[in-house]
Amino acid sequence: MNAALDADTSASPLALVRDDLRDFGGYRSARSDKLQGEVWLNANESPWPNLADRDGSLRRYPDPQPQALREALAALYDCAPAQVLVGRGSDEGIDLLVRALCRPGGDAIVVNTPTFGMYAVSARLHGTRVIDVPLREADGEWRCDFDAIADAARTQAARIVFLCSPGNPTGALLPVGEIAALAARLEGRALVVVDEAYVEFADAPSATRLIGAHRNVAVLRTLSKAHALASARIGTVIADAALIEVLRRCQAPYPLPSACADEALRALGRDAALQTRTRIATVRAERDALAARLATAPGVRRVYASRANFVLVRFDDAQSAFDRLLAAGVVVRDMRAAPGLGDALRISLGTPEQNAAVLSILEARA
Repeated sequence: MNAALDADTSASPLALVRDDLRDFGGYRSARSDKLQGEVWLNANESPWPNLADRDGSLRRYPDPQPQALREALAALYDCAPAQVLVGRGSDEGIDLLVRALCRPGGDAIVVNTPTFGMYAVSARLHGTRVIDVPLREADGEWRCDFDAIADAARTQAARIVFLCSPGNPTGALLPVGEIAALAARLEGRALVVVDEAYVEFADAPSATRLIGAHRNVAVLRTLSKAHALASARIGTVIADAALIEVLRRCQAPYPLPSACADEALRALGRDAALQTRTRIATVRAERDALAARLATAPGVRRVYASRANFVLVRFDDAQSAFDRLLAAGVVVRDMRAAPGLGDALRISLGTPEQNAAVLSILEARA
């Protein structure tokens, strides 16, 4: 467990919450009070199961935040259960943070393009300005201008800074020390949110270790990637316990289907966890081998070093590469609409056989 969890060395993140939501009680569902009984007549549910419901459980509303799952995720992410909010993927976490901290029309978020598009989408749907401090490409690497981010957040009323590490689609890992320094500069002004959807593939420390000393740090994690549960939609916000309580009050009722929560618990069990670690190691080895081979393939302009489960590749003719792959039944992500990536494709790591097929297609002369 993180030894710094009880430290109180920085301002409460509640100061960053919208004034009108600090005492907001939210909706109290029929499951909020944790009542116990044998005859359940408090939620207007059907007393009979649907014929298609084999075990009769689907007629009951699920626990909004299953304690067993929160505890399992807290153990996985080395934090306290009170610091965990589980939701419908990282997307819901992003949306909740924007809604809880940003006043529509009055506040802003900071992003660093090219990056995950949902930060800007959530902000714009909420009427919140988006300030872009683009990543800088130098010597074949993507770098984050932390000084420019701090200046932009301080001068343009930003309540949230979204950082993606490893970055999507760049694959670049951000230094935890730089994130800590940014959080210190923005204490009392902005929340620094670190999206670590791919950190398992980086073999690097998580920013969760910063939360004890920097209460304005929050971390997003997911079971969609390394744990292979994308369809279950299990995402986690890890933050100061006071902020988690605010987010819980802003969350819609019953966000986690019971079947998804149960599958997540099974996926975090001993045998499944061992298999996950083995597959992560395979992905890392395949990623490095794929990047090395692609760097010498005809028509490839640049392959960026990646700490995630994908590689970003620039081509002389990205359309031709995309079409050749698609003609062979291989679907990759076209990144050409993203800022600064007009010649790039993002290729996720598949099985060794699938990766070999990608190489065979791209190494062949067009």
